[in-house]
Amino acid sequence: MEIQTFEPRTLLDPTGEQTPGHRELSARLDGVGGRTIALLDISKARGDVYLDELARLLEARGAAVELFRKPTFTKNAPIDLRHEIASKAHAVVEALAD
Repeated sequence: MEIQTFEPRTLLDPTGEQTPGHRELSARLDGVGGRTIALLDISKARGDVYLDELARLLEARGAAVELFRKPTFTKNAPIDLRHEIASKAHAVVEALAD
């Protein structure tokens, strides 16, 4: 398996902040094998299709996958859901698809 490396990128925050704050990127995992990865469906149409395929690919690489779903895409994830994800997973992928 070939490991891909990427050039540094600038990430844009789509929130309506007038002056965006500086945010440090979290450390990347050295691999997914033996790790638990949380997949968070934000409840938009077809997000589950993407996450189901991602789960299959992660599991093929030895990861355990936990699936979570926000009640609605119009609001932040409830605090109890965020705590549950943080207590169960080494990393989280949040996805939307229309």
